[in-house]
Amino acid sequence: MSYVAAEGRYGPMPYNRTGRSGLRLPAMSLGLWHNFGDDKPIETQRAILRRAFDRGVTHFDLANNYGPPYGSAEINFGHLYQQDFARYRDELVISTKAGYDMWPGPYGNWGSRKYLLASLDQSLKRMGLDHVDIFYSHRFDPETPLEETMGALAHAVRSGKALYAGISSYSPERTRQAAAILRDMGTPLLIHQPSYSMLNRWIESGLLDVLEEEGAGCIAFSPLAQGMLTNRYLAGIPKDSRAAQGKSLDPSLLREESLRHVRRLDEIAGQRGQSLAQMALAWALRDPRVTSVLIGASSVEQLDDSLDAINRLDFTQDELNAIDKDAVECGINLWAASSAE
Repeated sequence: MSYVAAEGRYGPMPYNRTGRSGLRLPAMSLGLWHNFGDDKPIETQRAILRRAFDRGVTHFDLANNYGPPYGSAEINFGHLYQQDFARYRDELVISTKAGYDMWPGPYGNWGSRKYLLASLDQSLKRMGLDHVDIFYSHRFDPETPLEETMGALAHAVRSGKALYAGISSYSPERTRQAAAILRDMGTPLLIHQPSYSMLNRWIESGLLDVLEEEGAGCIAFSPLAQGMLTNRYLAGIPKDSRAAQGKSLDPSLLREESLRHVRRLDEIAGQRGQSLAQMALAWALRDPRVTSVLIGASSVEQLDDSLDAINRLDFTQDELNAIDKDAVECGINLWAASSAE
C-alpha cells in the first residue's frame, strides 16, 4: 500500500530558524547514524521514517559511512525515499557528510577536495537524489588547508549538488575561520553539528557564542549521550544495548559515579512528568541558539517517546539549577580530538 503522509503533520512540532538563514528546521530531526544499516529490517526502517514525517520531522540526517556496512544507510534510505517520500521532496531537508574513513587508500578520508566532492557524488547516487539540502565537512582535517576543505563545500553549493554548507565537530576557533572563508566565497556557513548533552557540555564554552556571532545554526547530535540519558542503564547493561554490543558507548563509562548523576537526573525528569530521555532532549533545546537536536530510534515506540519531549520544553529556574548539579562531564565525548583542533 502506497504511503500518504498524515494531513496533520505540521501540527505540534516547532520549527526553528537556522541561525540568520531563511531555513527552519524541526526542533527534533531524525539521525540515521544507527538503525538504518543492513543489520536492521527494512520494514522497521520504513515504519520509523514514515512515523517521523507524520509527526512533523522534516529533516533526515545521514553520512557517507553510516551503516553497517559503510554506505548502507544511504542506500536503504534511498530505496525508501523513492518508494515513500519522493513526492514530498520539497518538504524535506536531507543532509549528508564526509570526513571519516569511507574507502581504502589516501583519497577516502579526511578533508581534501578530492575526497569530499567524490563522496558527495557517491552519496547522491546511493540515495537517488540530484542534490542534498546540507553537505557537511564531518570533521576538521589538521593536515589539509581549511581553505581547501571549505572550498569543496562552496563548490558543492555552487554546482547545485547541495543547497547549504555545514561543518561538524569543529572547535570554536576553527568554526570562526571556516565561517570567514565560506563567507568570502559567497557561501555562508549554515550550521554546525556538534555533540552535546547533559553529560557533554563543551559547546557552552565558546562554540555557541561563535555560532551566534557568525549567524550559523546548531544541531546537536548524541543529545542522549549515546544512550546514557535514558532508562536503559539505570539498573545495569542490557545484552541488546549499544554498550553491550560495543556501539559508540564504552561499558567502562557506565561507572557508578556517572550512573549516580544519571539516576538523580531521572528523578528530576519524573517530577516533571517526563522520561529521562524526554527531559534530556528538552534541556538540549533550552538555549535558543540550538536549532534542533538529532534523535535516533530503533523502533516507532522509541521514536514516539523521544518526540513527545516537545510536549514539555519549558523549565523553571529551580529545575535548571537542580539539573546543573548532575549535568556534569562524564568523559563520553568521542569527538573531542577533532573539536579541540
